[in-house]
Amino acid sequence: MILKTLRYELEGGIATITFDEQGSPVNTMCLQWQADLAQAAAQVVQDKANIQGIILASAKSTFFAGADLKGVMRSQASDGPRVFVEIEGIKKAFRTIETLGVPVVSCLNGTALGGGWEVALIGHHRIATANPKTQFGLPEVTLGLIPGGGGITKMTRQLGLLAAQPYVLESKLFGPEEAQKLGLVHELVASDDQLRPRALAHIAASQGQPEAAQHLWDRKDYKMPGGTPSNPKIAGMLSVAPAVLKQKTRGLYPAPEAALAAMVEGAMVDFDTAMRIESRYLAGLMTSQVARNMINTFFFNMNSIKGGQSRPKAAPRYKPQKVGILGAGMMGSGIAYSQASRGIASVLKDVSVEAAEKGKAYSHKLTQKRVDNGRMAADKQAALLSLIQPTASAADLKGCDLIIEAVFENRELKAKVTQEAEPMLAEGGFFASNTSTLPISGLATASTKPEKFVGIHFFSPVDKMQLVEIIRGAQTDDETIARAFDYVQALGKLPIVVNDSRGFYTSRTFGTFVMEGAAMLGEGIPAPVIENLAMQVGMPVGPLAVLDETALSLSVHVLDQTREDFAKEGKTHTATPGELLVERMVKELQRPGRAAGGGFYDYPVGQKKVLWPELKTRFEKPDVSYNQQDIKDRLLYRQAVETARCLQEGVLTSVHDGNIGSIFGIGFPAWTGGALQFIYGQGVDAFAKRCAELAAKYGAGFVLTAEVMASLKQHQPVY
Repeated sequence: MILKTLRYELEGGIATITFDEQGSPVNTMCLQWQADLAQAAAQVVQDKANIQGIILASAKSTFFAGADLKGVMRSQASDGPRVFVEIEGIKKAFRTIETLGVPVVSCLNGTALGGGWEVALIGHHRIATANPKTQFGLPEVTLGLIPGGGGITKMTRQLGLLAAQPYVLESKLFGPEEAQKLGLVHELVASDDQLRPRALAHIAASQGQPEAAQHLWDRKDYKMPGGTPSNPKIAGMLSVAPAVLKQKTRGLYPAPEAALAAMVEGAMVDFDTAMRIESRYLAGLMTSQVARNMINTFFFNMNSIKGGQSRPKAAPRYKPQKVGILGAGMMGSGIAYSQASRGIASVLKDVSVEAAEKGKAYSHKLTQKRVDNGRMAADKQAALLSLIQPTASAADLKGCDLIIEAVFENRELKAKVTQEAEPMLAEGGFFASNTSTLPISGLATASTKPEKFVGIHFFSPVDKMQLVEIIRGAQTDDETIARAFDYVQALGKLPIVVNDSRGFYTSRTFGTFVMEGAAMLGEGIPAPVIENLAMQVGMPVGPLAVLDETALSLSVHVLDQTREDFAKEGKTHTATPGELLVERMVKELQRPGRAAGGGFYDYPVGQKKVLWPELKTRFEKPDVSYNQQDIKDRLLYRQAVETARCLQEGVLTSVHDGNIGSIFGIGFPAWTGGALQFIYGQGVDAFAKRCAELAAKYGAGFVLTAEVMASLKQHQPVY
């Protein structure tokens, strides 16, 4: 029997179901597959008398990819009952196959994630090819969903309530070897061609052994590992689990809460009831806006980034062998570590060898932690550190494929180091600036080859932050953009590509968040209210805390530089209320930020930071009235409006760069799917209506022009 997504063959007592979705590089749980699987399940029942065992296999290079996420993107809130029936239909087919009374073997020739892992769990016996690139697991929570094809119920019954939590609630993935240690895979083979012979051998050896045709949880003597929720030890831990989870999610992410509920409720009932509980929770999530937001960005947009959709196509793939870094401060030393950890030789230059050595010491500090806890061998550490050459001599940069300038945000200093280092580039090499605010086209005037000059904006701390913003100057050519893109991917980071502008995309948009917070303080709103509501809406930290960390003095320096640049063009820069308040904090009140002793916060030695008490006396107005929802919306909508303006102006050229950039670069809440998905999730017209209300109360920062509206509608994704 050959269907559109699978083949069913019965020969010599062995029924083989081979998943092979036509026209797709991977197997998915599309509607056609659901119908085909039901038909295959009906066929095995019909053929039961002639079946000694069943083999589940894949004709793709991976075993099974999981749910049809485009279908989820098209679902509406009213589709819940239909979705529930579909989920239950899939599970019915699973149960038909696994309770037939014959051994079922899953042959895992590659990755099986989400619904794919749930398909693998149909097999009573699971054999995997020992490929270190293969991944198994249940990543649904990271997409705003939960495993609903039996994943929660089966993993909980296999591992126990506590042991299963990392794999269900935290979406921890695992390879074949770990799967074998957990008892989730029973055999490993060296190559794919050994899967079927081993499966046949297992089926032959299992004849006359009823337990080989049953899952653990279907046996009469089954007991849940670690105990059920009625066990006092388990009950004690579960009593605090929702509170701990709420602290992490702030109530903004329904999926982890639903997953925990399905685990615990399912552990208190029989298997079939547990499966229905799981289905109900999943149906609710699949029709929710948060799930659509997260799927859009963390699956589709992320795949666009990783697949190089923003990379110029014509240029060949590239990886630099030797990269120079100018400036061994926090950014430069972080870049050197990131490169060395990926096998790229790095020349770290500063004004003195001592300063450069200090920059290299940062890599020693990071790796020593790993050596001390046994996660890195000493010889591996030595090899990594040997790739970083500290120097004070520009001559040591000779032959670099790429040189990155990471000195202080001063245009004259950047021009000086560019002119000194650029002649050292290897033939065909290119030059990059790590500036976070200064327009690349202006910095490129110091270069003899502006077409080979690009912005590569890392985020601090470089070793932890995944995003890198690549900025195209007015003359930067496609080959240079492609090479910068490949370089960032070689570091294992996420590149977004934007066009030149003051502050580019991330710094410009992030500036609106912190300055809106500062403006609220200037209006008399209490600082604790601003900071707490920012956290409640999903920002990692409040705007005042961020200003302290990045240095208020840096914001003032950027403001002064902007005024100077405007003046040279015969224009006047009008500072925003937030900018004026920050300027007052630095110039009048001498509070330049954390690094200089304090800003909006005080930093007592050995204690938690506290808001500067004088904020209350100097800025707070006891009679000011404020609306909490307005404060939350101002912080999110202001960033979203600026992102929409960047899209309309061509600073952003794609929606995926805006969404990924906002989440990974500036901490825009993941539940929204990013700054543009935040708009599309609620609808452009609904967003515009709320912006008009905010603009009427709080000013031009919330104004959406007709051109911006038209751009948003033009770029709206369709699934």
